Amino acid sequence: MMRKIALVLFLLAALGSLFTGGCQPAAQGGTLNLYDIDPITLDPAVSGEMTSNNYVMQLFSGLVRLDKDLEPAPDIARSWEVSKDGLTFTFYLRRDVRFHDGRQVTAGDFKYSWERAAAPETGSRTAATYLGDIVGVKEALAGQRRDISGVRVVDDYTLEVTIDAPKSYFLSKLTSPVAFVVDRASVESGDDWWRHPNGSGPFKLKQWDEGSLLVLEKNETYYGKQALVDQVVFHLWAGVPMNMYETGRIDVTGVSREDIDRVTDEAGPFYRDLRIVPELSFFYIGFDHSRPPFDDVNIRRAFSQAIDKDKLVSLVFRDMVQRADGILPPGMPGFNNDLSGLGFDPLRARELIAASRYGSVSALPPITITVDGWGGEISSGLEAIIQEWRQNLGVEVRVRQLEPQRFLYYLKEERDEMFSTGWVADYPHPQNFLEVLFRGGAENNYGDYHNPEVDALLDMAGVETDTGRSLELYRQAERKLVDDAAVIPLWFGQNYTLVKSHVKGYELNPMGYAMLNEVSIQAR
Repeated sequence: MMRKIALVLFLLAALGSLFTGGCQPAAQGGTLNLYDIDPITLDPAVSGEMTSNNYVMQLFSGLVRLDKDLEPAPDIARSWEVSKDGLTFTFYLRRDVRFHDGRQVTAGDFKYSWERAAAPETGSRTAATYLGDIVGVKEALAGQRRDISGVRVVDDYTLEVTIDAPKSYFLSKLTSPVAFVVDRASVESGDDWWRHPNGSGPFKLKQWDEGSLLVLEKNETYYGKQALVDQVVFHLWAGVPMNMYETGRIDVTGVSREDIDRVTDEAGPFYRDLRIVPELSFFYIGFDHSRPPFDDVNIRRAFSQAIDKDKLVSLVFRDMVQRADGILPPGMPGFNNDLSGLGFDPLRARELIAASRYGSVSALPPITITVDGWGGEISSGLEAIIQEWRQNLGVEVRVRQLEPQRFLYYLKEERDEMFSTGWVADYPHPQNFLEVLFRGGAENNYGDYHNPEVDALLDMAGVETDTGRSLELYRQAERKLVDDAAVIPLWFGQNYTLVKSHVKGYELNPMGYAMLNEVSIQAR
């Protein structure tokens, strides 16, 4: 996800993530205090980045969820059956699920929610990715029909869904926010309905003062595990998170590299609170493949081989991340530990430029890289990379900064010759990286990369029923992407987080989310 589009940028990676794990639940009640920033949206059909998704996942819910083993598990759907041909899923819904206002959730609500998500006027940039396997979704997205032919309401508590081919990851896709159920009356109450959402999740939105405070309160009618805290208070843009943690204003904080020495000192006050959680994430520099100079593979390879990733990881990121040679992160099915990338070789990089159709650096057109952020400041990681291109290639790269909302939701339209971004898994399947980011025409293929051989491998891998064979096809696709320098892989992420000892059950999953209804506050 999304994640769902689940994007994480250089700036966010440098600062570190905000959430992580804990222990077993203790006493009920109390307030959990966290730091965060405002969501861009609370509309599940539109939300496409981690900040918004983190709130959406507390307020809304769907047919299925990922369990602690990251496998699809029952949620609003108590069970399901799959036809012998693997094309039709019949979901049997719980009868005790209600929206926050008390209205019962039915199968018809899901049909409405998905058809709304696929309607062009909704403007969803995630519907094609996560609902696109359902028969009729592509036609709905194209404005050719309003209904989704592959979704049939059998009765109030039975939903039948037909997909276009057997796909082992389809159920995992339904854990994405765009597949969550929304209340039609709430949506049709006005354009800003999502500022006062009527969801079905474990928390309700109690208060949202933009730029200051966002408060979630326990949903007393939640059908699943009831929240153990009365409320969660997010202090928005409230200061330096590490300082707030140290003074007791918040209970959890991410750790930046500036503080890594303090928190890893075993004799210091923070070491006992430290949690280090691997993340299924991938950070990279993308190219615009549709225009010069990166429509030339030699130029793409040259820019890749001019970066010393080991030095970047060690000196800039203090070994808080892991160098990426490929695209699939460690822990992801299909991860290839033997995959060798385009290694650091400045001499070879200059030879590649000479072998390109440009012949020399002086013949290259102007190059700009698109980044996100505020106030004109760029991350030290990107500064180091630009310096390496200057030193090793003699190339000057300009930076154009976009405000995060514009960058996160309109990167494909706004991109320059290069862009810096990242991806965090929505579910632990190689399809969520390789196909979602690199298949020709995919929503999240921001650089318009297209290789028919890669597409063919991804198509075969997606429908292959033998898991071993499927993973081998994905590895072949990844190898081609690396050789083709589809992007420059930089690093795989980890979350360094401090959690107060009185906070129990705060567990961050490898996608970077914590379900807050699992958290409890112990009396101090």
